[in-house]
Amino acid sequence: MRTEEPKHAPPPRAKFWLYRFDTKTVPYLLIAPFFILFAIFGLFPIIFNGVVALRHWRLDDPTLTGWAGMENFTKLASDTDFWDALVNTFGIFILSTVPQLLIALMLANLLNRKLRGATFWRIGVLLPYVTPVAASTLVFAVFFSRDYGMANWLLSLVGFGEEQPLDWRATTWSSWIAIATMVNWKWIGYNALLYLSAMQAIPKDVYEAAAVDGAGPWRQLWRITVPMIQPVVLFTVILSTIGGLQLFNEPMLFDENPALANGGYDHQWRTIAQLIYKVGWRDLNLGYAAAMSWALFLIILIVAAINALATRRLGGGK
Repeated sequence: MRTEEPKHAPPPRAKFWLYRFDTKTVPYLLIAPFFILFAIFGLFPIIFNGVVALRHWRLDDPTLTGWAGMENFTKLASDTDFWDALVNTFGIFILSTVPQLLIALMLANLLNRKLRGATFWRIGVLLPYVTPVAASTLVFAVFFSRDYGMANWLLSLVGFGEEQPLDWRATTWSSWIAIATMVNWKWIGYNALLYLSAMQAIPKDVYEAAAVDGAGPWRQLWRITVPMIQPVVLFTVILSTIGGLQLFNEPMLFDENPALANGGYDHQWRTIAQLIYKVGWRDLNLGYAAAMSWALFLIILIVAAINALATRRLGGGK
């Protein structure tokens, strides 16, 4: 005789509701705090800054109010201070970002090999990143001083600047190099560890097969490693672009009188971020400073998009 299997009773209504709540609602509750904080401290300031950029807003003249329209933005086209600061920003950005990412990539490739005390070396490259930027910049300001700086002492060992020490703050190129050195020192180790984490996910069999085919370490780096860690390379390129074009702390503290935000006696290393600070909080023209901020925001978006596209093309992506 064939017996029928007992039918399972449907789950209680309360359990079914809890299941749907756990799978459909809880994930949104867990990620909601980030989006709420981003809306308050990220999205709202950007929108409010855009409103301020369209207004006359001076702290030293409260009677000067009202809509300015595009006046603050059109003023940027003929503002030589803005364009000079833009040139300084891009100059320091190129001198810092390109060597920074290349050295970080090569350093990560070395750390990815079998080394004695590998953990020590991997932690050691991160020490500059955890050093407070104010402390490290002040040390570098002394390092690049004209009379007693160690940079000039090192140059004198190779016969440069023995008669007349180099004044790193006097010229545009020397100040750019000094500031770029500060940025590179801080961020090379951080980017190297990002590359290293991606490299360790590459199967070792790929390198063994390449070695059998006669590919040396240098060719393996550019033909195998870089294409396979392309997402991380793209991330570091975009991150370095954003940070490089917003550079503020290093050039600010490199000045002998940081409160003035002059970027040198002839503004030879004043960045856009410094100029925004000066216009907004020293000249008290918040409307014009907000317009500069939006201009910088758009420039960062354009440059980041170009860098991302170029990185994808060089890596073989589409």
